[in-house]
Amino acid sequence: MPLFALDEKLVFPPVHMAEPDGLLAVGGDLSLERLELAYRSGIFPWYEGEYILWWCPDPRFVIFPSELRISKSMQQLLRKQTFTFTINKAFREVISNCQQISREGQDGTWITADVLDAYTRLHNKGLAHSAEAWLNGELVGGCYGIRLGNVFFGESMFSKVSNASKFAFISYAQQLITEGVQLIDCQVYTAHLESLGARMIPRTEFIQLLQANGV
Repeated sequence: MPLFALDEKLVFPPVHMAEPDGLLAVGGDLSLERLELAYRSGIFPWYEGEYILWWCPDPRFVIFPSELRISKSMQQLLRKQTFTFTINKAFREVISNCQQISREGQDGTWITADVLDAYTRLHNKGLAHSAEAWLNGELVGGCYGIRLGNVFFGESMFSKVSNASKFAFISYAQQLITEGVQLIDCQVYTAHLESLGARMIPRTEFIQLLQANGV
């Protein structure tokens, strides 16, 4: 498959033309319009060096909210109310922490200053959201992503204290369920999210689910 180079035109190639690893295109920009079109098309950005890479993997890693898996230890933690949960109280702080947190197997971060600014603009437009976990008034965990229709596209999470990111994610997922969200996109496999109930589905099914849920 050819790798598509994007220019100023607001268009993406069909997702079935992605490389086997999901890489679809390179270039373009992080304008609000392009980012919104990308997510509505099942595509997400990921930086490599100075280049914006656009991805649509097959299969896709997702959580169906009805399949959310909460371990007994996490159920106890939720009942204890060790952490305080908030939504959209500290969006830029959450994404900044996701940018700075060290991750096993990663030398750097894809969250550049341009990414931080772009997603903050999405947040100001009401499309990007954050969930926060606080301990004694300090932000210790959280996650953020994009909400379109009845789908939440998860982007990243961080934790400074054990289980803080899980607490924020589970608490937010439970809130999304009450709001009618039918799908949480996790993009690519992680053991962390698999433990919460995420599983692989074919890309064709993923795109159909986006269309069926108002994306």
